Amino acid sequence: MKSLFDEPVKNEIEGRIQKLSTESAPNWGRMDISQMLFHCQFPLKIALKKEHPTVKPNLLAKIFFKKSLYNDKPWKKNLPTHPKLKVVDSKVFEEEKKILLELINEFSEKRTISEWDPHPMFGTFTKDQWGKMQYKHLDHHLQQFNV
Repeated sequence: MKSLFDEPVKNEIEGRIQKLSTESAPNWGRMDISQMLFHCQFPLKIALKKEHPTVKPNLLAKIFFKKSLYNDKPWKKNLPTHPKLKVVDSKVFEEEKKILLELINEFSEKRTISEWDPHPMFGTFTKDQWGKMQYKHLDHHLQQFNV
């Protein structure tokens, strides 16, 4: 599994994001391109301690879903989104794209940190798992929009 902590992988993700436009349409799901860019910021903000969601730790999620966040098996299309992560209001494409790219760079620069705070819902992740999880989420949504 690729990791957002690897510079070539980070560059690949950034290049794919640069290929998006306001005309980019999803292969699945309800979010438009601007909403997707906003949605993809959330896991990065959690890792960077810029977002503190009020979700309770979930033992079932830890047991049945946690490993799927960073393993090699692709996520299925149209997986349900946690209600607190759904984006229903309009967003501005260029603004959300700029913020997402800034967050990706900021996260990638943290590659030397070995100890990370626990995820509010899933608990402890290793540095390696954080990098893979961020890549997997971004990759999933970029595939959703054909890049």
